[in-house]
Amino acid sequence: AAAGALMALAQPARAEGSEVDYKDVFAAVSPYMWAYLGAALSIGLSVTGAAWGIFVTGSSLLGASIKAPRITSKNLISVIFCEAAAIYGVIVAIILSTKIEPVEYSDTEGWPRGAMAAGYGIFGSGITCGLSNLICGMCVGIVGSSCALADAQNASLFVKILVVEIFGSALGLFGVIVGIIMAGNVRFST
Repeated sequence: AAAGALMALAQPARAEGSEVDYKDVFAAVSPYMWAYLGAALSIGLSVTGAAWGIFVTGSSLLGASIKAPRITSKNLISVIFCEAAAIYGVIVAIILSTKIEPVEYSDTEGWPRGAMAAGYGIFGSGITCGLSNLICGMCVGIVGSSCALADAQNASLFVKILVVEIFGSALGLFGVIVGIIMAGNVRFST
């Protein structure tokens, strides 16, 4: 539906009877829209993953602490791991927003090619980081929930499951690294 709306917007600019090409539609969209959308997705998806993970971990932690109140303080590490996913997204969004620079739009040439490439690059970087942290938050939340429930039954399982949770949390860090590498050579100016 969104692609159809973009094509409808591009249609009046075309000659009567000619077909609309997708590259014309994407070329008509501002590189700033792509760049800011990438930064927003980095934050939005990361925070969504963290919130989902905190919800799952927190509800299991509260339920399991009824049986074994000793687990509440040490199992808060699972909530901290979930929150790290949101922080990763914020860090990458700040880095991406520093890459955005003003460029001039030409009525005859359109947006400069470098600016278009930079907009797409920042979008790709932001969505990569956001999706990896969404999955990271979900993973850490599910493992943290299992950790709380297992710890309530048998205290010796806490460290063993915590190791698995650390590996799940590393997924978000990998997304941050890939996002930073993707945005490393992005330049709006020509």
